[in-house]
Amino acid sequence: MELSFKIITLGCKVNQYESAYLKEALSLFGWRQAFGGKKPDVTVVNTCIVTRKAAHQSRQAIRRAIRENPEGIVAAIGCYAQVFPDELSGIDGISLIAGNTVKGQVPKLLLNIAESGKKSIILKDFEKGMPFEFLKVRRFPGRARAYLKVQDGCESYCAYCIVPFARGPLRSLPINKILSMINTLSEEGYEEIVLTGIHLGKYGIDLGAGQSLLCLLYAIDRESFPVRIRLSSLEPSEILPDIVEMASSCNSLCRHFHISLQSGDDGVLAGMNRKSRSRFFVKLVNDISFRIPLAAIGVDIMAGFPKEDMAAHQNTCSLLKDLPVSYLHVFPFSPRPGTAASRFGGLLDPKIIKARALELRKIGRNKKALFYQRCLKKKFHVLAEGWYLKENGIMKGMTDNYLPVLFPGTETDKNRLIPVMMESAEDNMMIGSKII
Repeated sequence: MELSFKIITLGCKVNQYESAYLKEALSLFGWRQAFGGKKPDVTVVNTCIVTRKAAHQSRQAIRRAIRENPEGIVAAIGCYAQVFPDELSGIDGISLIAGNTVKGQVPKLLLNIAESGKKSIILKDFEKGMPFEFLKVRRFPGRARAYLKVQDGCESYCAYCIVPFARGPLRSLPINKILSMINTLSEEGYEEIVLTGIHLGKYGIDLGAGQSLLCLLYAIDRESFPVRIRLSSLEPSEILPDIVEMASSCNSLCRHFHISLQSGDDGVLAGMNRKSRSRFFVKLVNDISFRIPLAAIGVDIMAGFPKEDMAAHQNTCSLLKDLPVSYLHVFPFSPRPGTAASRFGGLLDPKIIKARALELRKIGRNKKALFYQRCLKKKFHVLAEGWYLKENGIMKGMTDNYLPVLFPGTETDKNRLIPVMMESAEDNMMIGSKII
């Protein structure tokens, strides 16, 4: 049976990796991907619920798929299905609801529905000690870099976060399988691989003694793969001095740290059930900046957590203004049903939350501009992602330290690491010249 399919992905890099697996698996069935305005026979919505907005966007995508093709198969999978299946069951027109514990089974479930026409709800609770589900992916069509999911689950239970309920206990992919996958992706032509996980810094904790993210990075470095490795988000306490040292001395590890801080006020951090405190974060950022002056240091910040008064907000603003961070990802607080914070008193007026988020984003824009200025007249290797203006011969790409760059290039530069000199900074973009 040859069917067309479309996959809509919301949320994190882990979701993007899992969607890439679904595309590959469905293609092996002989199904073809629907492009443009063509109506697919099967639409899969890989959902996200990390924020209220993400949950709303997930529902919108599901309803739009049903509305645009009422005769087609629509599957709602992932985090929304895992945590709030009853909400999805109330949407007429969904053919499959499947949570994160059965993502590897989704291709066969869709095939069964296509053949039988029977709707299915497949849900299974997480179990302590359950193994990592290895979903092998060889290709990421349309992407210059590859993702590799090496870890799943979170057990931190931050007060605001629904993720532990959606992703379950900590589990990791063994190092030997990771090395094999990196070799495969390198053979497929990828020159940058992003290691992803729900709580990446806890990699290996379930695998026994001597297994950790640092051990994994050492193992990758020993293999001398012709790729560079980028890490996704880490907690402050998980960025060990040895990891910083590797980024400063090894070409294989990108000079890019994305740090989950959430607040610069210790009282708010305690209320969030966060383990790190502001003094540790300040030392970490200063140490990274001293050891690697051109490292990109990104920071996740939440605006308007319950009972966050003006003094706490200003503590966050002052801390960020004083530190050599490179950019901010700002999230307005939104209560997620089932989390501790959803039961807290002291909720702030949405207008106050919005204003605080705007102030933090302004700080982020200023930090980014200063970081770009520090990188001028420096040479970087840019991963050429594709054409920006093909008629003018202008390519777009990304440096190891997370600078988006436009530079003159050729078709043969695509998906390659190209030496580029940073000449100027314009409109949130670096302008470079290719070094011959």
